[in-house]
Amino acid sequence: MTTTALVTGSTSGIGRATAEMLAARGMHVVVSGRDAARGDDVVRTIRAAGGSADFVRADLRDATSAAELAAAALRIGDGRVDVLVNSAGIFPFGPTSETTADGFDEVYDINVKAPYFLVAALAPGMAERGTGSIVNVTTMVAEFGAAGMGLYGSTKAALVLLTKSWAAEFGPAGVRVNAVSPGPTRTEGTAAMGEALDQLAAAGPAGRPGTADEVAEAIVFLATDAASFVHGAVLPVDGGRIAV
Repeated sequence: MTTTALVTGSTSGIGRATAEMLAARGMHVVVSGRDAARGDDVVRTIRAAGGSADFVRADLRDATSAAELAAAALRIGDGRVDVLVNSAGIFPFGPTSETTADGFDEVYDINVKAPYFLVAALAPGMAERGTGSIVNVTTMVAEFGAAGMGLYGSTKAALVLLTKSWAAEFGPAGVRVNAVSPGPTRTEGTAAMGEALDQLAAAGPAGRPGTADEVAEAIVFLATDAASFVHGAVLPVDGGRIAV
């Protein structure tokens, strides 16, 4: 039976690299994001390489959109989703005093509420089958204080706690829940940071930003049976930044 994987935020960056790698390992990947043109491009790339994929548009701005995406993925997977990668997220930086209430809600809706309700919709089915894997994408700034990153970092700190809570809740039924914590990573989304990304990365032992593929390799490891005895872990893929 073909394994079905849903990867949110997979029209670019880390999510796209993850979707392509999971497809290369024989999974049927449900690609998801807001931009249909980019989503279709990912699907074409996967199929051209001999893989299997479908695109579902979703903005993941509330619990309803998360439930609708889960339902669509289940239809594509003939009633099952075996792997869920919560990669979609937004990362606004700036002073606390300049944060608006609407902006606050938007970041929490996408970064916390959407993963929460995707897990609520999909993890029970995994538990019934006695197998499944969920990987959440967090960030190194969930682990330490950084000026201007409190809002973003706090959403990912919530996801770190949820990772451990879900591991305790669903692990006994055979569902593994883990997280990957990237550091500065060069993607389409971080291109606007320019030299600031290099400066942020320079503080770590690797001394450079990571690539989307480097982070995706860690996600794929946790998503597959190579990590069969790993539950509730948060794997830093940050060039060693959290270590110094």
